[in-house]
Amino acid sequence: MSRLLLFAPVTVAKNDTHRALLLMIASATMFGAMAYAAKVASARLPGPEVAMLRMATGLLPCLLVPRYRRAALRFNRIDLLLYRGFFGGLAVLLYFIAIQHINVGVATLLNYTAPVWSGLFSMLFIGEHFSARVLLPLPIALAGVFLVVHAHAAPGDILGFGRWEIAGALSAVASGVAVTAIRAARRSENSWSVYASFCLIGTLVCMPQGIAQWKTPHGAEWLSLGATALFAIGAQLLMTFSLRWVDAMTVGVISQLAVLVSTALGVLFLGDHIPLAAAIGGILCISGVAGVTYVTSLSKPAVDAVEIVPEG
Repeated sequence: MSRLLLFAPVTVAKNDTHRALLLMIASATMFGAMAYAAKVASARLPGPEVAMLRMATGLLPCLLVPRYRRAALRFNRIDLLLYRGFFGGLAVLLYFIAIQHINVGVATLLNYTAPVWSGLFSMLFIGEHFSARVLLPLPIALAGVFLVVHAHAAPGDILGFGRWEIAGALSAVASGVAVTAIRAARRSENSWSVYASFCLIGTLVCMPQGIAQWKTPHGAEWLSLGATALFAIGAQLLMTFSLRWVDAMTVGVISQLAVLVSTALGVLFLGDHIPLAAAIGGILCISGVAGVTYVTSLSKPAVDAVEIVPEG
């Protein structure tokens, strides 16, 4: 009897961790599928419109579930929530603009370099510890980005970056600012107030361009818009539920699966071409981002989902 009692808690812990890993893999897959659905929707619809609708529908869990709504209305630092919402919304806007105009895998890869920026900004602005070890994976990630964008470069692009690639890269920078605000806000705010501020203020950020460029969706476009919203909500919730049992490093690495999923869907269904240099660059970039995530998360064994996953 005593032997059974001794080992029972360990078995439960292993089961919880296994389930959490499966949820995280599902979440990253859904984030990649969201990028693909957004690309399909933006074949005719403007990226800002798709972003606005994605952000607005993200509020549904808080509007429909009373306990989530109550949690979202409890906050202490409205200034940090405003920063999170504004820069998070800007990140999504720029990301969806990039998705509209360039290869969906490239846009996702650029957006998913956000952990590099959030790690650097957290060290610079909120006093998180700087480790010289970040200087090794950081240039690997940047070299990978260069190879990817250069492989898809058009004549006249600067170092392979056209204006839409720049939009994708800036989405990661804006996401890094938003995540830095989250890391500060999470000292006093609950996850639902952070999530709700992201969706509400993000909707307002996307709204001027979304309304100015509005085109009424038709037929199957509603399906792709709905898929974009549902994948985004599902991915965020699954990630949040899994983080009780999984460390930040594992979350950061698995989240990069979204890049592979969006790239694969683009190749299979949109005819996207992946040159060898871009494939090598993608491997380098994902490895470098994972390395930066590892170094900057050594002192943060558990964080909320929105602190790891780039805005999307």
